[in-house]
Amino acid sequence: MFEATHQRNPGEDSCHPGTFGARGGNVRDVDLERANGVGRIVLTGSERGTRIADVYQKFPIGLAFPGIGDDLVKEAVIINSSGGIAGGDRLEIEVVALNHASVAVTTQAAEKIYRALDQPARVATKLKACGTAKLAWLPQETIVFNQARIRRQTEIDVCSGAELIALEWLVLGRAARGEEVVGGHISDSWHIRRDGRLIWADSFRVSDEVFAQLHRKALLSNWKAVGTLIYFGPSLDTRLRILREIAASLECRCAATIVGAIIIVRVAAAASADLRRGLRSLLEQFSRELGPGPFGVPKMWSC
Repeated sequence: MFEATHQRNPGEDSCHPGTFGARGGNVRDVDLERANGVGRIVLTGSERGTRIADVYQKFPIGLAFPGIGDDLVKEAVIINSSGGIAGGDRLEIEVVALNHASVAVTTQAAEKIYRALDQPARVATKLKACGTAKLAWLPQETIVFNQARIRRQTEIDVCSGAELIALEWLVLGRAARGEEVVGGHISDSWHIRRDGRLIWADSFRVSDEVFAQLHRKALLSNWKAVGTLIYFGPSLDTRLRILREIAASLECRCAATIVGAIIIVRVAAAASADLRRGLRSLLEQFSRELGPGPFGVPKMWSC
């Protein structure tokens, strides 16, 4: 198990704008130690299997490649050794799958977005699947604390012969601890390109004045954990039908549709644990339809 070398101060969870430092001035996010981490993985493959072509990591991002299961499928694990994300942090992840590579990428644990002072954290994810590569981006949940500020952008480039699943899920507070998110800022956007052409763009934005309205049925109703899963690959009509059958069997709310060249699946639940069970079941059932490859539940989800 990876041991973090730097941890957030637990008090950061309760910081607020106007906090006074030891010298009597107003403390801002830029005045404090903040992370600027990078992780980049390039994998290539052949009939003999998938191999790592290039790796770059900059603290606090670490990358691990546990030897699990079939040699033809690599599982990469992203580790944020700072213990969470705070206002002013900047993190960038890039995964490139070339040729016949087959890889699943996940995170060591749920990510936590702490309360910010005055600046948003910025998280950029770039995924690229070329040739006949198979790429699964399946991180664990992102937990947003009250008054957190986060801007996350997911950029995906796929070639016509590739196959990809990409998931992101947000949890508004920890239901087991009775936490409520009543303010802050969340911006979560997607841009997907096929052969260089933009085929889908989507944004989820919530700011201070909107949180009080999220309980409305036209918005999130009573859902506190929400996720988006994207599928790009062959036989979309058949796989949409299968996903809709799976959706009807889940205990959480789930719906799927086709937009252009991709399938979009939205999943929602009242609590993180409920959404996790729903996503596990969805991935287990759908991966059986997809056949050999990296699209099942990552082993790290069970650690």
